[in-house]
Amino acid sequence: MMFPSVARGVSLCVLAAVLYAVPAFAEEAEDRTRIIVTASPLPEAAAAQVRRTPGGVDVVPADDFEDKVAVSLRDALAFSPGVYTQPRFGQEVRISIRGSGLSRGYHMRGLTLLQDGVPINLADDNGDFQELDPQVFQQIEVYRGANALRLGGSTLGGAINAVTPTGRTAPGAELRIDGGSFDTLRTKAAYGTADARGDAWAAITTDRSDGDRDHGRRRSLRFNGNVGLVLGEGAETRFTASVNHIRQKLSGALSERNVETNPTRGNFTGNQARDIDSIRLQNRTTVDLGSGTLAFGAFYNAKQLYHPIYQVIDQNSSDGGVFATLDWAGEWGGMPVALAVGSQARFGRTIAKQFVNIGGRRGAPTAYAVQKAQTINSYGEARIAPLPGLWLVAGGVHTHGERWIDNRFAPARSGDADFDRFAPKFGLLYEPAAAVQFYANYSRSVELPGFAELSQAPAGGAPGFTPVDAQRAWTAEVGTRGTLGIARWDVSLYRADLRGEMLQYSVVPGTIPAATFNAGKTRHQGIEAGLEIAFAPWATLRQAYQYSDFRFRDDSQFGNNRLPVVPRHFYRAELRLGSDRISLSPVVEWLPQGAWVDYANTKRAGGYATIGLGAQARVRPGVTLFVDARNLTQERAAGDIGAVVRYVPDDAATAADEGSAVFYPIERRAIYGGVRARF
Repeated sequence: MMFPSVARGVSLCVLAAVLYAVPAFAEEAEDRTRIIVTASPLPEAAAAQVRRTPGGVDVVPADDFEDKVAVSLRDALAFSPGVYTQPRFGQEVRISIRGSGLSRGYHMRGLTLLQDGVPINLADDNGDFQELDPQVFQQIEVYRGANALRLGGSTLGGAINAVTPTGRTAPGAELRIDGGSFDTLRTKAAYGTADARGDAWAAITTDRSDGDRDHGRRRSLRFNGNVGLVLGEGAETRFTASVNHIRQKLSGALSERNVETNPTRGNFTGNQARDIDSIRLQNRTTVDLGSGTLAFGAFYNAKQLYHPIYQVIDQNSSDGGVFATLDWAGEWGGMPVALAVGSQARFGRTIAKQFVNIGGRRGAPTAYAVQKAQTINSYGEARIAPLPGLWLVAGGVHTHGERWIDNRFAPARSGDADFDRFAPKFGLLYEPAAAVQFYANYSRSVELPGFAELSQAPAGGAPGFTPVDAQRAWTAEVGTRGTLGIARWDVSLYRADLRGEMLQYSVVPGTIPAATFNAGKTRHQGIEAGLEIAFAPWATLRQAYQYSDFRFRDDSQFGNNRLPVVPRHFYRAELRLGSDRISLSPVVEWLPQGAWVDYANTKRAGGYATIGLGAQARVRPGVTLFVDARNLTQERAAGDIGAVVRYVPDDAATAADEGSAVFYPIERRAIYGGVRARF
């Protein structure tokens, strides 16, 4: 992808000086800027949804990450309780909630990602978070576990919904440029407008960087936009489009020795990359019924993936679907009641080909399959308040899934699977004061296998159908959230008992036919905590802590071993000193003890602590400069881990490095800066 060469030569300081030197224009924009700032952080509809949910939910406004170089969801969700994120390279990160997708050392599994309420996951429920650009969102909503019911989510991890601005929520123009270490340069131009007949908003963003490791270069160009039309009293329809052009070289995993001595090293073998071209179109129509709201619509996603790794994976997919929801509130027997019902159907087709990788180009064909999938999630939830401040909640999600693999390269290894599962949920929500809530729920989750699990390759063979079952779990959760005095908190405790968790095994003919297969019984339990303390108007400390205890239960291969990848303790803190006009924010990330690397529990990664620093200054109304400095002490450690059945250690007696290459180093020391302006 080509970027305008002039953009590389624009100094952030020069741009800031230009903006500062236009006082008349800035003064004209002053009043409108104040309106945008006070109106945009947390729309009332999102806050109300949090208050109605008897479980772990939070909304992250753009204010939380707009003064960072937010390349991925890791940067945007750093302080979202219970969201475990670790960098791999570039926009490739691990995202896990309550231990979702532990065995997946690439991409993502166990979470439903949505943009404006519509899934970006393919119809088999596998997804690519790279298609969500934090630069353009006004807020990101995180629904952990069964609390994602209203979004049709039925998985262990739940759902993440990124919300795009509209011409009404973000009127006027916005310009942004940031960059710094590793030849990083990113830009954004957005504009919104509205009148009585409708509104429109659009943004174009670019991102380029050589990466903090060799062979980690990335380039992207994205468009996001929507148009809303008023159809009549209480009725509106909105058309949304997203276009992504993403080019990412893959640095790959390293051995422990290289993480400690040469973390900049990258893998040039096969010129590995992950290139995505996609377009997503959707329409949502909402009708105000007085006592309720009806919403319905349709969507279509087309995507091309060119992915040279051990082989060249070349896939073209098209997915479409429809959805409808109804929310109603009223009274029954003098008691407040509310009802929500909805359904979401996705249908997809993928042409999946593989070739010998010759320096990143296609060689001889090795696999060819036509994959078809459908996933239909239908949900219902009823709420009733028998006493003031007490809500009882009951509902459930029915998941229907079908998967077909027509293996054109090896017809005998074609196959299909279908699933029908129901996941009920029961909860209560108690509000003893206006700003304090306690909640509890008991729920079931269901995660269907995708094509990555249903089409696995035996040693030396072509990929073909593999009989992997659905993953199921019962989860109990209790927690509290609220504001009291100088403190704001959000704390959940959960325990999930799983059956059929998709994990990695040594293949046993006749018993375990594939490397990724269903476990017997496992348990995930832990604490998700967020705490913010405003010591003074000029000093606020926010913290996020996770405790994760994940383990097998009497497994045939691994006994009661702990599960790898996610460490038991993880802590982040940020102290913001200053005001909205100027502030300084030191940041600490601490992992006191690393996670297990393998299922056999023979190797544990080391812990680490990093220090960062953020700063921002409003030089004019609507014009802000910011600095984002990371890993200032040049810490070297492993961040994410690609789990293996049994770790192979390095033999100290030889010069060669035999250690398993399964570690992704944490980000190197970097300093970024930028300027953003709203008019």
